[in-house]
This record gives sequence, C-alpha cells and structure tokens, in this order.
Amino acid sequence: MEHNLSKHISGKFNQDLENVRNHVLAMGGLVEQQLNSALDAVSSGDSDLAKKVEKDDYKVNAMEVSIDEECTRIIAKRQPAASDLRLVVAIAKTIADLERIGDEVRRIAQVALDSFSKEQQDLLVMIDNMGRLVSKMLHDVLDAFARMDVDAAFKVHKEDAKVNREYEALIRQIMTYMMEDPRSIPKIMALVWSVRSLERIGDRCQNIAEYVIYFVKGKDIRHTSQEDIEKDILKM
Repeated sequence: MEHNLSKHISGKFNQDLENVRNHVLAMGGLVEQQLNSALDAVSSGDSDLAKKVEKDDYKVNAMEVSIDEECTRIIAKRQPAASDLRLVVAIAKTIADLERIGDEVRRIAQVALDSFSKEQQDLLVMIDNMGRLVSKMLHDVLDAFARMDVDAAFKVHKEDAKVNREYEALIRQIMTYMMEDPRSIPKIMALVWSVRSLERIGDRCQNIAEYVIYFVKGKDIRHTSQEDIEKDILKM
C-alpha cells in the first residue's frame, strides 16, 4: 500500500519536505552504489576499486550532515506537527542508518586489500552471495521509502531473518575452516568482520523499513513481533 504524501503534508512547506526526501533518496542511491562496488571489489580482488569505496565514504558522511541540517531548519522554521513531524523524524533516523551502512561498507571493501588462497576464495563466493541478498534488501527498502509503501517495507522487514540465517551459516563455515587451518586465523578474521558488517547492514535496512511504517501508520513497531505488526498495525 503506497502512501500519498500530499494528503499529509501541509501545503506551505510541501516543497521543503519533498526536497529533503529527494536528498535522502540520493544519499541512499550513493550508499547502494558503494555497497555494490565493495562487493565487486571483494569478489574480483580489485584493490583499486576497494580504495575508491573507502575514499568516497566522505561523500556519504557529508550528505548525512547536510540533510540533518535541513531537518533542523524545517523543525525550527515550520514547527511541523502530526504526520509532518513524523516524516522529519523518519528522515533523520533513516539518514543516520544510511551513514552507518556506509561505515560497514567501508569495512567490507577492506577485505579486497588482502590476497586469499584458492580454498579461501570459496569463502569469498559465499560472502558475495550473502552480500547480494543484503544489497537487494537495501534497494527494496529505499524503494519502499521512496513510495512510502508499508507493504513493501514490511516485506523487507521480514527479509532480515533470511540474512540472519545466512550469517549464522557462514560464520559456522568460517569457524570450521579456521579450526582446520589455525595458521589462517589472522587473515580469515577479516572475513568474519565483513560477514558481521553485512549482517548489520541487514539490521539497518530493517530499521529503515520500521521508519516507513512509523510515518504511514503513526506506530513505533520496534520490539514488536512480526505477527503483531501484520495483525494489528498493517491492517489499520
């Protein structure tokens, strides 16, 4: 179910909120591009691409600061209430999570700066598979945010369970590998941290899905079971 913003945004500052929302989507697009580049760098061992991802993280940080300042100006100038205020809050929370996703992406890119044996390359393939799942989750939640679509947001919210299962399975396989070859532990720990970063990105995507639902439904669904969300909130 898509949400028509114009029904809930006061006309006099509709443009202000529309502009800041578009800036969030631009930031999200950059973070998504950074994530895909980091995954490409890891799968291909492209250290130059990895360094570019690390270098470009400042752009994500700068966008967060700029959008946060826009939100502050809107609150000070317009004193929004009700759904208008919820949108500003949802935006402020979303950009904080996008900035943290950018930090995790930088850590993933660092893996491409190491060299790995043929056996270790198999682990990289599995990490890439999990990474593509997380990348799709990020793409889908940004799309849900763009349309303020609660059904699409809830679908992403449920996807995090799949990411968590992938994470647990991958960690088990990496631990098994390290036990079989203890000399590999220092290098393989970098892979552990990259898998952990992917799992955290999934959590951040789930957070953004919650902000969409919060804006449209006016309900904070943190710490609420998915059964209760579906039964009591989405049907409101």
